[in-house]
Parts: sequence; C-alpha cells; structure tokens
Amino acid sequence: MIDLYPAIDLLGGRVVRLRQGDYADETVYGDDPILVAREFASAGAIWIHVVDLDAARSGDPVNRPVVAAIAAAVAGNAQVQTGGGVRTVDDARQLFDAGVARVVMGSAAVSDPEVVVAVSEVVPVAVGLDHRDGDVAVHGWTEGSGLRLDEAFGRFPTADVFVVTDIGRDGMLVGPDLDGLTRAAELAGSPVIASGGVSSLADVVALSAIPNLGGIITGKAVYEGRFTVVEALDALARVESSS
Repeated sequence: MIDLYPAIDLLGGRVVRLRQGDYADETVYGDDPILVAREFASAGAIWIHVVDLDAARSGDPVNRPVVAAIAAAVAGNAQVQTGGGVRTVDDARQLFDAGVARVVMGSAAVSDPEVVVAVSEVVPVAVGLDHRDGDVAVHGWTEGSGLRLDEAFGRFPTADVFVVTDIGRDGMLVGPDLDGLTRAAELAGSPVIASGGVSSLADVVALSAIPNLGGIITGKAVYEGRFTVVEALDALARVESSS
C-alpha cells in the first residue's frame, strides 16, 4: 500500500504551513508539534514527514531538538522522515542519532550529488526535488538551480526515495499534478513521494493509481479539516484491497 506522510512543518518551534513556500505567508496551526505527531501516529500513520523551515532557509538547525522529541514521542508506532538544512554527513548523523529514520536532502543534494552517496551510508536519503514548472528550486525555494526535474533523477543512484514537490501547488489545496507525478514516477528509478496540492480524499485516491508512487505527503488539507489521517488511510486501504 502507498504510505501516507502527514506533514509537520516547523517554524520557530510552531506547526505552520506556508503558501507556495513563501515565508511571509504562513498559517500557524499549533504550538505543540509533539502532540500533533502523537495524534498522527495514533491515527495509524506509520510515517511522519517533518520539515525544519528555519533550517531550510538559514541552515541553522534551531528545531532539531523538536525533531528529536517528535521521533522519541512516536517511536515504536511511526517513523520520522525529516528535511530542512540537512547539508552534511554530520547533519544526517545527528538526525539519525536523534531517532530519524530517513533524511530529506534538497539544496545540498542538487549542488553536490556525491554528498547523497556519503549520507546514504549513514541513513536512508530521500532526495527532495522541489520545482516550479519543472525547474528545481533550492535554498528554501528562494533560488532556481538551473536543473530540470526530468534530468535530476539519474544523478542520485543511492536515493532511497524522491520527494517531488510542486511549489506552485504547495499549501494551495488546488489538487496535485497527476500527469507530472506520473512522469516523475516513470523516470525516477526509486519510489516517488508526492507533495503539493493534495486537497481531498479524491486526490489521495487519484494519486494512489500512479504506478511506482511510494507515498503521499499531506499537510494543509488535514489541518483545514478536508479529511482526517484515518480517512485517508482507509481510502488507501480500500484501493489496495480492490486492486
């Protein structure tokens, strides 16, 4: 079955969502990310996707103690995948020692694919490919990289998975880019986790039909009450049982 990754985005220790990656356009959903993580795990999620937005922008891992607390809080029930400011082997090792099961590398991976090879020897790596209309963006989505999404997958032979985020849809509740994600899943070689735009259970079901898709990240839709984690997991289970 495709895994559901309910998301916790951290900014200043709070649970937030940004619109299209714009740090000036945030919505705060809570001050207790550990409680949110426990609720996701209690609902049946076996993965939780955590993003340190402060570290993604500045490189300063100010939320790392919070990430460690989340991993400890859900240990034995859910695994934590985390990104934001993971730029070196030492960053990855610290997160692994804190209980993180998989790190997401974006900017550092794009600028130096060899670092993914080195980090993969410490902890599984999800390469984060965040794009606007197929152009991969870096540094908290503030800069273009000059790399096209279609060309990126072959650069990371040791990637455990790829997290593909459509920046223009992220936090907008406009639906995912099904055609683009289908193409990404065909090209990737490793499972693709879809991110950006999920707004309904119908979107979850539509994504689950994409061959080679490994997971679905959902954030704002859950926080806005469009559906619950339990409902999404039930929908995925029904698709699995009928296939």
